[in-house]
Amino acid sequence: MSDSSAPLRIPSIDCRHDDALGLIDALRGKLGIRGDVVSEAGRQRTIELFGSPLSPQQVVEKICADVRAGGLNAVLDYGARLDKKRLSSTELRVSPEEFRAARKAARPEFIAVVERVAQNIREFQRAILPQDVAISRQTAGGGKIELGQRYRPMRRIGICVPGGAAAYPSTLLMTAVPAQVAGVREIAVMVPPTAFGGFNADLLAACDVLGVHEVYRTGGAQGVAALAYGVEGMPRVDKIVGPGNLFVALAKRFVFGEVDIDSIAGPSEVVLLADDSAHADFVASDLISQAEHSPGSGVLITWHAPLIPAVQQALERQLAEVDRGNLARVSLEEYGALILARDEAEAAELTDLIAPEHLHISTRDPRILLEKVQNAGAIFLGHHTPVALGDYIAGPSHVLPTGGTARFANGLCATDFLKRSSLISYDQQALRDTADDVRLLAATEGLTAHSASVDVRLD
Repeated sequence: MSDSSAPLRIPSIDCRHDDALGLIDALRGKLGIRGDVVSEAGRQRTIELFGSPLSPQQVVEKICADVRAGGLNAVLDYGARLDKKRLSSTELRVSPEEFRAARKAARPEFIAVVERVAQNIREFQRAILPQDVAISRQTAGGGKIELGQRYRPMRRIGICVPGGAAAYPSTLLMTAVPAQVAGVREIAVMVPPTAFGGFNADLLAACDVLGVHEVYRTGGAQGVAALAYGVEGMPRVDKIVGPGNLFVALAKRFVFGEVDIDSIAGPSEVVLLADDSAHADFVASDLISQAEHSPGSGVLITWHAPLIPAVQQALERQLAEVDRGNLARVSLEEYGALILARDEAEAAELTDLIAPEHLHISTRDPRILLEKVQNAGAIFLGHHTPVALGDYIAGPSHVLPTGGTARFANGLCATDFLKRSSLISYDQQALRDTADDVRLLAATEGLTAHSASVDVRLD
C-alpha cells in the first residue's frame, strides 16, 4: 500500500542519460497479459478452492473444462464458490420485471444521458460501416467475370461487462450499440452477480433503454465459458467482446477458436505527448483518470523539461483531491512514468514503442505530431480533449487494444461484428479463357483434381 503522505514515487526517465528503451520495455512487460503471476494471497485462495496452487492460466483452463462438461450446474457452482453468490437457474437471467423496475427507478437525467450517448455512438458507427462491393470484367475471349464482397452481421454475440469494483454502463453502450448498428440480432450480456453488476439498477436500466434483455448474472472465466460453449438456457455465441479482470482475459484467450473475441485486455493506459504549451494540471488529470482504474498506467513524454516537475506537483495535489487517489497513486508508482525525450521525433518514437491504448497529443498543433505516430488505440487531439470524452460519450468504442497490442490490433467497432464473404462468378467462356492458368498452377502444386474440375466443364 502506498503512503499518501509520502512524495509520489512515479518513475522519472531522462533519455539523455537513462536507458530509456530498457526502462520502457520493462514497463511494457508489466502491462502485458500473463497467466503465471499470482500473489501469495491469491495462491492461498487457489489452494482453498482447487486443492493445489494453480496458476491463473491453469485455473481458467480447469473452469472452462468444467463448464464445458457440466453445463449450467458448473456455472452456478463456480458463481457460488468464486463470487460468493448462490443463484438458482431461474435467478441467473435477469427477469422482465427486474428490467421494468430498474427503468422506473432510474433518474430521468441518467436515462437521457444514456439515450444521447447511444445516439452519438450510432451516428459514428453507421458512418464507418462498409458497403457491399461488386465489380465485373471481360476476358480477351469475351467471357464474363463477376466478383464481389458482401458483409453480413453475426447472428449472436456475447458481451462481458465488469462489475467488481464499479458499475460500467459505459461498457454496455460501447459494445452493444456497435453490434446493434452492424445488425446483430441476439446480444447476451454477462455481468457478475454483484451490487455493481447484475444487481445494479443503473446498468439494468441502461440495458432496457438499449433493448438488451438477455442478461446473465455470472462473471469470470465461468461466464466466458458459458458464452463460448453454451449451457442450458444460454446458447453459444459467435463472438465475445468486452473487458474484464485477468481471469476473464485469460478465458477469452483460451476459448478463442471456439468463438471469436475482440482482444485480450490488460490494464487501462494513456500516454501524454506534451510540449511547452501543455497545462500541467490538464496533463496530471489525464494521467490520474486512467490510473484510477487500478491497475492503470499513465505516462508523460515531453521534450520540455520544466513540464515534468510541474506535472509532478500537479499530481501530488490532485491525488489528494479525488476519491480513488490512493489507488491511482499506487498505479502511477507501479505502472507510470515521466519521460524527458531529447526532441519531438524521439518522443514520437517512444510512443510507438509503447503503442498505448490511449494517446493524448497535448501540443500547440497536435495534427503535426499526429503524422509522426503510428501505434495507438485511440488518439485525442488538443488541450481540451480529455480521454474521458472517449471513455464515455464521443462515439468510437472505448474497447481498445492494450499491452502494446496497438502495434497490430484495433479498437472495437461495428465492422468487427460483420462477416465478410467474397463472391465469384464465371460464365463458361470466361472459364475456357482462363483454364490454362488454372492448369499450370495446379500442375505446379501437384493438385491434378483442381485441373480436372475445370476440364470436366469444358469437355
